[in-house]
Amino acid sequence: MIHYKRTYLSIGSNLGDKYKNLNKTVELIKESIGNLISCSPIYQTPAWGFESDDFYNICIGIDTELQPLELLDCILQIEEKMGRVRSQTEGYAARTIDIDIIFYEDAMISEPELIIPHPNLHLRKFVLQPLADIAPGKIHPKLNKSITELLEACEDNSELEKISLEISLEKKDFTKFNFIAIEGNIGAGKTTLANKIAEDFNGKLILERFADNPFLPKFYEDKNRYAFPLEMSFLADRYQQFTDDTSRPDLFKNFMVSDYDIFKSLIFAKVTLQEDEFKLYRKIFNSMYKEVVKPDIYIYLHQNTKRLLQNIKKRGRSYEQSIPTEYLEEINNGYLDFIKTHPEINPLIIDISELDFLQNKNDYQFIIDKIHDF
Repeated sequence: MIHYKRTYLSIGSNLGDKYKNLNKTVELIKESIGNLISCSPIYQTPAWGFESDDFYNICIGIDTELQPLELLDCILQIEEKMGRVRSQTEGYAARTIDIDIIFYEDAMISEPELIIPHPNLHLRKFVLQPLADIAPGKIHPKLNKSITELLEACEDNSELEKISLEISLEKKDFTKFNFIAIEGNIGAGKTTLANKIAEDFNGKLILERFADNPFLPKFYEDKNRYAFPLEMSFLADRYQQFTDDTSRPDLFKNFMVSDYDIFKSLIFAKVTLQEDEFKLYRKIFNSMYKEVVKPDIYIYLHQNTKRLLQNIKKRGRSYEQSIPTEYLEEINNGYLDFIKTHPEINPLIIDISELDFLQNKNDYQFIIDKIHDF
């Protein structure tokens, strides 16, 4: 599984078409460094430390696979492509583009060619203000203060002017999809994400209805006795609902998005049923599955078991509070086994164990970018 590092960059330009320079640089960063997560407004700022034309400055958040020195090398290549000519003499100079690494996760690096966090960031209002727009609560790992606190304490009296132009995050069009299925373990957040995507991108929302299933509370009390009637009940309900909802396109919506795929019936049944029960169940399932609409993309939200238990406790369904850790782990393994053996469903696994896409818009944008990049 790919592990991305959240990195914040400061970008400035004061030569040529400054707005065009920023736009082009962001495009090159997206192509060669990683996923653009957030972008601040553009600020017109006076040159810092030398006399020259005003700069246009922004800060961006990216998720990258690159290691710090690899990231630095890539940044230097982008600056060169953008016409940056580095002077051999000491001091500041006007430039077409200037890219600084501000943070790389919470790493503290001190190398001859690279210091992270940037040693002057707490002194520079043109860095702190745009950074506060996208990561106000980010804690400086050395100074132990948030960006908001550093901005309030900053003694730089430079006048910053927010301009009307902006760098768009783009990637806000889901019309290329007909049907998106979002899946995950109990408490993974699939319903929350489906709701947000449907609302933000004009999708027809299809939610699993199961709260009134009479077998569910009984199943959590006695799995062996109630597993088969529970799974058969779920299958019948899902099949009926799924075929009804997906067979009625909404002319005013761009696509359909659901918080489940009917194949979850087979995944859960394999975990909960005895071998002979599962064989019978699978025969019935296979005949039904031939008739249902298949998703264009199957998104699996992977959460570690600790986070799942926290989410389950938070949402407060009484019959879920006694779910054992082992059961959740079995379900996780069942999903992953299914995804490995069914590449035709176009699976996209997104590890959200360290994300909070409900409260953090940058985490949400990361997920949206992953879907589009896929």
